[in-house]
Amino acid sequence: MTAEHMPTFLKSIVVEAPVDTVFGFHEREDALRLLSPPFPPVRVIRKTYGIEPGSRVELRIGPFRWTALHTVYVKNRLFADEQIEGPFAKWVHRHEFEPVDDATRLTDRIEYRLPGGVWVNRLFGWAVQLGLHQMFRHRHQMTKLYNEKGLHENLRA
Repeated sequence: MTAEHMPTFLKSIVVEAPVDTVFGFHEREDALRLLSPPFPPVRVIRKTYGIEPGSRVELRIGPFRWTALHTVYVKNRLFADEQIEGPFAKWVHRHEFEPVDDATRLTDRIEYRLPGGVWVNRLFGWAVQLGLHQMFRHRHQMTKLYNEKGLHENLRA
């Protein structure tokens, strides 16, 4: 399975807040905690500062240990991270921000591959898609809540 044939998860939402506000929210030290759904439980083990290239975050997600390396950063436009340790054979997550009038279109684009080859991906890809859909429905709801209601201004990092 080549990179061109990796499964892709794509979910977008329009947040009624300027792009610098929405991007800035994702730069917060506590953004991952604020965006993580209650299940599966996510625990930050170690994190280097920021979302710029070279920054790392080490997590425990349910039974899995997960380490992500931030690889791309364009202020108010996008940032990306790649799994360097975890349950997937490949995982690249792009967080894309696009101004839409006075609002922001946030798109999460994830290319992934399960370990075990093409048949494992064909048999279990639906479960990954379902899990990602549920996770990002929650994350996008929280993004709208914190950015549209101005709650991010009242939170302490």
